[in-house]
Amino acid sequence: MIGFFRQALDAVRGRGDAAATVPPMDGALRPNTLLQSAQVVLRSDAPDNLVACDGETFFSSGQTVFQLEANSGAAQPLQHFDGAVSCLAANGAGLFAAGLADGSLHVWGSGQESRTIPSPAGGKAACPTALLFGDPATLIICHGSAQNRPDSWKQDLMQNGASGSVWSISLGGGAGRQLADGLAYPYGLALAQGQLIVSESWRHRLVRIEGGAAIPVLRDLPGYPARISPAADGGFWLCVFAPRSQLIEFVLREKAFRSRMMAEIDPAHWVAPSLSHAQDFLEPMQGGALKSHGILKPWAPTRSYGLVIRLNAQFQPIASYHSRADGTHHGVTSCIEAGARLLVASKGGDAILALPLDGVAKELVA
Repeated sequence: MIGFFRQALDAVRGRGDAAATVPPMDGALRPNTLLQSAQVVLRSDAPDNLVACDGETFFSSGQTVFQLEANSGAAQPLQHFDGAVSCLAANGAGLFAAGLADGSLHVWGSGQESRTIPSPAGGKAACPTALLFGDPATLIICHGSAQNRPDSWKQDLMQNGASGSVWSISLGGGAGRQLADGLAYPYGLALAQGQLIVSESWRHRLVRIEGGAAIPVLRDLPGYPARISPAADGGFWLCVFAPRSQLIEFVLREKAFRSRMMAEIDPAHWVAPSLSHAQDFLEPMQGGALKSHGILKPWAPTRSYGLVIRLNAQFQPIASYHSRADGTHHGVTSCIEAGARLLVASKGGDAILALPLDGVAKELVA
């Protein structure tokens, strides 16, 4: 009851969740050009989910899962599906799982044909956004929305969607179990000392799932968090696939405007986040984001951005890697450590990037 009155008062005063403000990128999140200047390992069409298995690296792109050859930087097809792959997982022992944009789930082992497993959510959700093997026989699944498919994430944000859920399913044939629901587009999964951590994109935070409740562990991020991966020293890597802005925060609070915008305008031209730079003169004008004398300043407001955040074991930011408004390595949805490098999937930049972990650490300390 107290929470209800607090939210009503915040709506009147324009504070709390009703405030159209965005936290600054400062401290550990101070902008740099480390991600923009990273080595391009492979050019690929919208690479998405990176995973490691048996010392090898794999990634999804469109309808295909590829193996990335570390030495040559080439990509070899591993598995092809009839629909777009929206998420991918590997258990480190040759077992893979993939979620498709149509909501179906597939599992296969090394040299085996994939088999379809029933979605634990049944008909209530069809938006797999992240997968994680809790153990060799258990798969944890994020469904970002109960109303929208993965390729309609922009619609879900503009609808202020909060119908996401997290499920656990036994690969041995057991029934699925719902771990949490009412989430605002869960998009990443990680295990930390036996606890399940989920990135909740539209609420700009990381939460711990405990007894069906979502308990915040990191709040008020300056962008929309995507997938999480473990670091070798016990910390984590967090991808942020698009930036927040005061303009977008304002639009999210204007229901009549959003309704007309969604009904009358092409989604590519909505006042909404984007995975990549717009190449169309019809893109929404955002003041300082317009080019001046043909030059876009790196600090200009932007609908797309590239950001990877280094977290410690307590999920606090300690470093970050940026591709700013004038960069191209935007729409970062996944990253993993691979030996002495951090591999980053820039879905909006159509590239897989590599950052030398030792060199980056020294540059940040300096």
